[in-house]
Amino acid sequence: MAIHGNRQGAMSQQLLLALAEQLKLPLLQIARQAELGQPSDLPAVRTTAESALKLIDSYLLGVRLSTEGQTALALEPVSVSSVLYDVATDLTAAAQFYGVQLDLKVAGRYGPVLANRQALKSALTSLGMALIESLPALDAKRLSLDLAAHKCRYGIVAGIYSDSVKMRSVPLADGRRLMGQSRQPLHDISGQSAAGIFVADQLFSAMQLKLQSSKFQNLHGLAAVLPVSPQLSLI
Repeated sequence: MAIHGNRQGAMSQQLLLALAEQLKLPLLQIARQAELGQPSDLPAVRTTAESALKLIDSYLLGVRLSTEGQTALALEPVSVSSVLYDVATDLTAAAQFYGVQLDLKVAGRYGPVLANRQALKSALTSLGMALIESLPALDAKRLSLDLAAHKCRYGIVAGIYSDSVKMRSVPLADGRRLMGQSRQPLHDISGQSAAGIFVADQLFSAMQLKLQSSKFQNLHGLAAVLPVSPQLSLI
């Protein structure tokens, strides 16, 4: 038990280091834009600040869920399509700022899954923000991301996808080991600390889910499989 606690504490500390590294640049941008005081810079300042605050909120939620365990999880029937719609709405301003097109792919009927809605939404938002920021450097054919849900034999897959070949196999296991020790633990897909991806990873882990590489309609990305219980499928 003590070993597990020590490992969890070390992971949390490494994630905090990655988060701090990730937030340095947007905070510097905010400070510089505030110094210039140009009215035209206000939308950029607002978008940068909101993105940083969302990442901090997601990190804090992940820490709380990891610390308090099942007592704080508050699982409920959740519509994956509805969550992805909300995530797309939250990411719209940042996507426009980076020139990235967001496409919502949730066609089909999906029964509810048992999850923590806030944690699921925060995880996908953090993941989406990280990929939006990374996409211009991913050599993608199109500056677009698909927020998609689709069925698999184990449940419903919810994730974010790109046509970039660099997304075919994201070395998350290596990244987790390098997190907090390297400035670019996922250097193939992010020139920064990729804190948003690791925050999403932490939130999925708190829900007993796993963030992993995934394929959807010839696109590649990161996603989690959300199991559907037989009882919920009757709702």
